[in-house]
Amino acid sequence: MITIALSKGRIFEETIPLLKAAGITAPDDPETSRKLILPTNRADVRLIIVRAGDVPTYVQYGAADIGVAGKDVLDEHGGTGLYQPLDLNIARCRMMVAVREDFDYESAVRQGARLRVATKYVQTARAHFAAKGVHVDLIKLYGSMELAPLVGLSDAIVDLVSSGNTLKANHLKAVEQIADISSRLVVNQAALKLKRAAIQPILDAFAFAIKK
Repeated sequence: MITIALSKGRIFEETIPLLKAAGITAPDDPETSRKLILPTNRADVRLIIVRAGDVPTYVQYGAADIGVAGKDVLDEHGGTGLYQPLDLNIARCRMMVAVREDFDYESAVRQGARLRVATKYVQTARAHFAAKGVHVDLIKLYGSMELAPLVGLSDAIVDLVSSGNTLKANHLKAVEQIADISSRLVVNQAALKLKRAAIQPILDAFAFAIKK
């Protein structure tokens, strides 16, 4: 049995064509189904639905053989025990630093100010500001990141930005790009050795599909 870990939403939707290219389809829609384990048209393949941030953990510990996770999640996780053979070029966005429209970020950095930064990407933010030599106090949040600068909780946020419309709607502006983000295929290293005959065709199908 091959177990593939996916998260609901954009990643699942954009992974469906890749699964189809590998001859894998799921009859149940995870957005409407209450099932956390979804069978597929193949008796030897099943999908499990987990939180996006948990995908690397399920794969690392062998509860899933394969998973699809954003680079943002993998950077926070550290990638321990994971083989990352493919950038799937799906769920693309950018990791950005953003501030209120009236906040002079460049001046604050230039003057050596100690900034309060709200984010759920603590490891990424810490590495970014350390590389710049900027002193920051990191505040861990799990959602509604845009609210933090508006109510004085933080000077800046580090978050994913796609269209930028949410920032504009909340009178924020992106001031610095940290990284381009896309989703990657991750594989449990032990599973790749023990189940290579079953896993490799899936990897090959994904690789062929993203080249089209």
